[in-house]
Amino acid sequence: MPAQSHDSDAGTDAYPLCVRQSRNNIINHVKSKMGLLGLTNLSSSVSSLNNDHSTLSTASLARDLRNESSVFENKPTLYRTRRFESTKPHQSDDGFAERVKFWEIIIGMYGFDAQLYALQQEKMKWHLIDFLDFPGGQVAFTPEMRFISESRKERIPCYRVLDDDGQLIQGSIDVGKEIAVKMYSDMATLQTMDTIFYEAQRQGRISFYLTTIGEEAINIASAAALTIDDFVVPQYREPGVLLWRGFTLQQFANQCFSNKGDDCRGRQMPIHYGSKKLNYFTVASTIASQLPHAVGVAYSLKMDGKDACVVTYFGDGGSITEAPVLFICRNNGWAISTPTSDQFRSDGIVVRGEAYGVRSIRVDGNDTLALYSTVRAAREMAIREQRPILVEALTYRVGHHSTSDDSTKYRPVDEIELWRSARDPITRFRKWIESNGWWSGEAESELRSNVRKQLLDAIQVAERTEKPPLVDIFTDVYDVPPSNLSEQEKGLRETIKIHPQDYPSDFPL
Repeated sequence: MPAQSHDSDAGTDAYPLCVRQSRNNIINHVKSKMGLLGLTNLSSSVSSLNNDHSTLSTASLARDLRNESSVFENKPTLYRTRRFESTKPHQSDDGFAERVKFWEIIIGMYGFDAQLYALQQEKMKWHLIDFLDFPGGQVAFTPEMRFISESRKERIPCYRVLDDDGQLIQGSIDVGKEIAVKMYSDMATLQTMDTIFYEAQRQGRISFYLTTIGEEAINIASAAALTIDDFVVPQYREPGVLLWRGFTLQQFANQCFSNKGDDCRGRQMPIHYGSKKLNYFTVASTIASQLPHAVGVAYSLKMDGKDACVVTYFGDGGSITEAPVLFICRNNGWAISTPTSDQFRSDGIVVRGEAYGVRSIRVDGNDTLALYSTVRAAREMAIREQRPILVEALTYRVGHHSTSDDSTKYRPVDEIELWRSARDPITRFRKWIESNGWWSGEAESELRSNVRKQLLDAIQVAERTEKPPLVDIFTDVYDVPPSNLSEQEKGLRETIKIHPQDYPSDFPL
């Protein structure tokens, strides 16, 4: 039966592969179909076909490869993992690599059960190449000088559940009415809180503020996917996580006004929240300082066998050991006045996970459902497999970086307005819960009105509440204050007596 060439997707038994050609004809045919592919010394492979008298079908090849004993007949024992032993190069079995390479080419030309072959090839691969048994795993040698590309040809795709009009793209999502309504309510509350506190700062009632406008979904959806036993090591744009966990509007106001009701006792600038009760580490302004802390906390959970993980947030302006920690990057396009295009050459943050050996995903940061399902799945993997996970959430910082910034000086106003209106995460999620019959215009008006009233009342209470006493500056660090702190306290009191006009009159001594 004459040899034929056929489409690679033909059935396994449809066309028998008969080899009745000479050695040179086979090599020339392979070269014309596949290119040289580094083919050398195919004589041993071709001679194994019984001098042009073998008739083999793809079905028989399948049977041979399914029969491990026939494939590995008279071959060395398979490699065994030696992760941290030697660094000696290992040699492949002479001639075996060439024979397998030949079969790869034949199978590529005529079609074959590719999945089966891939599995078998995985078993055989350490016979095919020379490699260095290096700490961390075997490293293959290659005669080809090839630099790793500085960027991928195609950008990493972004996971999304809802389209821009708040409708499911496909399928369904496992989110019920109760949790969906709470997520939306907290997102709207966070937006209202940001607006009122921002205005309070502009009125001179508090010294500083920083909003999360445009990034509410990352705050609330990620918090909803966690449990209270999970530790949060935030940056400074995650107050929504605290809101979800039960931090009251009065507590937010007390912290921003630095009064006696402030859990931080007035020792932190506004919006640098913290709550031991809610497993929320106190915010630090220093960029990326929270990342190593998060890994350390996660490792302690691992050592204690806790069914919990650590979640840390950071921005695109900020990035292991095997520990249950989620790194959530709010890639909002800007690091203060520097756009991401000027910060790095890579395709965002998600590709950096691969470099660190961290499982990673890119998600639409303005899609509440996508964030919720992603973080929930990432948390499960982190705890079950005791591994770090990187989540890059693509969003946009609609507000200024802080009250010390005017972002219209370095980015166009129409760009800000586009994200504020057409791509607002709250509006998108509201459309979805309304389409399910879980929300209405009346519920919206009632929520906004109540939240605004509660916030204004909280601000008035916070303003009237006495400031923390001077001594609180030096407490909560040592059980017994050392002499140097005692000297500092004494010196500060003396300075205030000499220059009382430089210190607030309502500051208790």
